[in-house]
Amino acid sequence: MKYISFVVPCYNSASYMKRCIDSLLVGGEDVEIIIVNDGSTDDTLKIAKSYQKDYPTIIKVIDKENGGHGSGVNAGLKIAEGKYFKVVDSDDWVNKEALNKLLKTIKKQEKTKKNIDLYIVNYIYNHLYENERKVMSYKNVFEPEKILSWDDLGYFKPSQYLIMHALVYRTTILRECKLNLPEHTFYVDNIVAYMPLPFVKTLYYLDMDFYEYFIGREDQSVNEQNMIKRVDQQIKVTKIIATCVDLERVKAKSVKLYRYMLSMLSMMMTISSIYLLMAKDEKSITKREELWNFIKENNNKIYLKLKYLKLSGLTYIPTKLGNYLSLTGYKIARKIYKFN
Repeated sequence: MKYISFVVPCYNSASYMKRCIDSLLVGGEDVEIIIVNDGSTDDTLKIAKSYQKDYPTIIKVIDKENGGHGSGVNAGLKIAEGKYFKVVDSDDWVNKEALNKLLKTIKKQEKTKKNIDLYIVNYIYNHLYENERKVMSYKNVFEPEKILSWDDLGYFKPSQYLIMHALVYRTTILRECKLNLPEHTFYVDNIVAYMPLPFVKTLYYLDMDFYEYFIGREDQSVNEQNMIKRVDQQIKVTKIIATCVDLERVKAKSVKLYRYMLSMLSMMMTISSIYLLMAKDEKSITKREELWNFIKENNNKIYLKLKYLKLSGLTYIPTKLGNYLSLTGYKIARKIYKFN
């Protein structure tokens, strides 16, 4: 039995993918590692096939034309056989002791017939080249090692969101919500961390530092200059998040989940608005207005809350002072949280 399917989308990852895969191999026969070669032009496929040869019962390799990170996740999800599903970016890695604890916990819960829909773990912003690490935990939000529902949520701090790196979904949840990520699009991890949530009924938090999120490569999608260049893709993902879930239906089932998802949408609007401001041209200012109008036309009630009751509203004050305050706030947050 495979308890976790790890999907590792790879594009020209030859210089660092071994660190990632070696950390996952600690799971042994309890896991499957699906390496997706997304049209690489380096030795990525050669390395993947070498692992498959050495670990034929653990490693699967998908070789496909380039379609982007989301395409790789989609391909992995199609063939995943594990009870749980976890995406691990090829430049990241997991803590080996934490992986063993997660597997032990999953086995224990499965024996007792407790169906946990979502396991939540801590992740680390790892600035490896600068020898700096910042742990993002959720112990103020979830009571550790207890089966919870959304109604048991505590308070999320402004810096806290359930990003993809912290989440291990039951595979059937992702198939039930019909997760299908857009191709040739960056930042689709936000969809993975948002769209399935209303389908989750039971949660389990392990207060352990599990996922090492590497920060530092110049070609990373979260590099500030790349985010400015790719802001149209950030807008695309924000629009998908704004329309893929009916928040009013969510509210009818769980007010706490509704509040969290509204805050996450606010965060996405904030990011899009900030990077459009950082582009410093009239075309980008027009795009910001168009994005907010899109939200208004799709759901005026949500638009009013985002504009007047949430942080995102502070990034849509169409004056020079408003723009200045928005950018200053972003720079302060970046310095504190080191998220890129």
